[in-house]
Amino acid sequence: MKNLLNKLRKYEIQIRKAINSQMQGDFHSIFKGSGLEFDDVRAYQYGDDVRTIDWNVSAKGHGAFVKTFKEEKEQTVFFILDVSGSQEIGTEGKQKVDIGKEVCGVLALAAAKEGSQVGLVCFSDQKETYIKPAKGPKQAYEMIHELVKLKPKSTKTDLSKATLFSLNTLKRRSVMIFISDFIDEGYFHNLKGMAKKHDLVAIRITDKRETNLPKLGIVPVFDKESKKTVWVNTSFGNFRYNVKTNYAKSEEELLKFSKKHQINYVSIDTDEDYVPKLLKLFKVRNKSLKSV
Repeated sequence: MKNLLNKLRKYEIQIRKAINSQMQGDFHSIFKGSGLEFDDVRAYQYGDDVRTIDWNVSAKGHGAFVKTFKEEKEQTVFFILDVSGSQEIGTEGKQKVDIGKEVCGVLALAAAKEGSQVGLVCFSDQKETYIKPAKGPKQAYEMIHELVKLKPKSTKTDLSKATLFSLNTLKRRSVMIFISDFIDEGYFHNLKGMAKKHDLVAIRITDKRETNLPKLGIVPVFDKESKKTVWVNTSFGNFRYNVKTNYAKSEEELLKFSKKHQINYVSIDTDEDYVPKLLKLFKVRNKSLKSV
């Protein structure tokens, strides 16, 4: 626990220093969303952004009206972490689940220092642990402690259920940071609903072992979610090609979906330094927020 905290603090400081130096003080926090919340409507005036027109009010026939906003007093950053069996891939200490926990911890520390409320739900095909959003560094450390000691009861995955739980739990617009390998089916509908209601960030954790399979002949493959072993011939036909192609197709679909629904998306492999990837994510969000 002590070693992990030292590592996360070092990364968190590294990120904040890079932000301050590279963005020269003109940085809109990754955790602040647009920094605005709906306040009221008023009559449209020349020069107003047409994107702020309230079409429901304007349709009543009394002229065009635009939405007005006020600065958010408090921001909530909520983490959704996939801890299903498919996350247990990789080398010891650097499995997908380990990297997911580290990314969650680093961002929780940074968000807490900026005064945001932070909360967490860890999911398999059921709720494994839930921490209600609250403010302060103590809250972030409590989250990290829960992540370290967590031992999931289930190995299966249900991203749709995780998304629905989070939607029902957080009614007010928040920054939702979803950390998973996103290997599941039928979750796009609920994820679309989350992207519409909240400021959604999708962080995909991958491992090259899932696609770069060696030719080993007939070998047993153990599915950690179903806990079943299947014998496959890794040297025969198009097995390795099909595995790699299907994985790439799944990633491309998620990327297109994210772009369409304005979801900030980043993919992190277990063997790479994830700090530069997080910094790139900060830059992308900063650029988009300045254009709002």
